[in-house]
Amino acid sequence: MTETQQPLELKDFEGKLDQLIEQYHCVKIENSSLKSKQETLVREKTKLLEKTNLARTRVEAMITRLKAMERSS
Repeated sequence: MTETQQPLELKDFEGKLDQLIEQYHCVKIENSSLKSKQETLVREKTKLLEKTNLARTRVEAMITRLKAMERSS
């Protein structure tokens, strides 16, 4: 290997390493964003399940009252 090849190979390696570092930072930022979105979606899902259960309970109570009214008539 000549002396001129070594610096070129080193510069090429440094360039590739810089690209890899940049890609790492981009993926890290994207991962953080996705984790945040996932947490938000999990919270929304929990709220929706609570609302669904509350609605189911109310509907069941109404059905029970209607059946009771029907029997007393």
